[in-house]
Amino acid sequence: MTLAFSYQGSSARILFGNGASAEVGKAVEDLQCRRALVLSTPHQAADAERLAKRLGPLAVGTFTEATMHTPVEVTERAVAHAAALGADCVVSLGGGSTTGLGKAMAWRTDIQQIVIPTTYAGSEVTPILGQTEDGIKTTIRSPKITPEVVIYDPELTLGLPVTMSVTSGLNAIAHAAEGLYAPDRNPIATLMAIEGMRALKEALPTIIASPRDGEARSKALYGAWLCGTVLGQITMSLHHKICHTLGGSFDTPHAETHAVMLPHTIGFNASVVPELMAPISAIFGGTPGQGLYDFAQAVGSPMALKDFGLTEADLDRAAEIATKNPYANPRPIDRASIRSLLQDAWSGARPPY
Repeated sequence: MTLAFSYQGSSARILFGNGASAEVGKAVEDLQCRRALVLSTPHQAADAERLAKRLGPLAVGTFTEATMHTPVEVTERAVAHAAALGADCVVSLGGGSTTGLGKAMAWRTDIQQIVIPTTYAGSEVTPILGQTEDGIKTTIRSPKITPEVVIYDPELTLGLPVTMSVTSGLNAIAHAAEGLYAPDRNPIATLMAIEGMRALKEALPTIIASPRDGEARSKALYGAWLCGTVLGQITMSLHHKICHTLGGSFDTPHAETHAVMLPHTIGFNASVVPELMAPISAIFGGTPGQGLYDFAQAVGSPMALKDFGLTEADLDRAAEIATKNPYANPRPIDRASIRSLLQDAWSGARPPY
């Protein structure tokens, strides 16, 4: 077998284990920081306040306005707040919205980041920032965006609602699935993608049956870390382009959009690179798109874009935006094929591949 590839591992330091979040103060000190700003969404503001209290004199305050799709105007407020308090690092507590805010701040100011994920987003280990301005979501890739420390504490996910566990888990699976056919894929990322998808496939049904099952929660968080690490090493393709279009321009919910689109984008590409997608069939059964569709349906995922308030008329504009400056993709992208794919996702139809 002849191999030729390039590989760059994540620079993030990973702390994983039950109770690991107790090490946040030491993580701040290890970065030689003394003035941490704790970030969260409004929903987790009380958790952010408790974390700041736990940090004691190492915390200078909180900013609890993190918002889905990382609007630029929110980031600008957070940067100004951090500057006013003299913060020298941020501690991002929560899911992808909070992680995205910390990354957006680091992109602008190079402030150091510690992330404590409480969902399965996986974006905390990537050098990728997706931000929204004037109704358009764009992505930036830079080493300075990657957080310095990520603390995975499965105990913090025990109370994660089952519905959010499912959608954020499918979001993570999407990161890994695209790693299988990316133009810059490599054998190490492929191994991580397969292991990450398998871990989530095994964990999610158990979480549905027993939401506080510690072993399943740990396995799901492990899978999310692996899947996110894959995304940080490869070039994004059609799936992420469409989800960024729908989220940035139509304000559809982030994880739920990934969950709905996943079977359709993977099925679309499986028709031309079935050999690269074979691991998905091995894990989920059937063809790649149909296997993912059946799994998503079995775990209670939303299945149709129309359930997010999107209209059929919106699909024409979405197809137009998604095919402008398209990401690299194994199957050629044109407006008609993407419009057809979006129609199936809108109605919740089972994909053909």
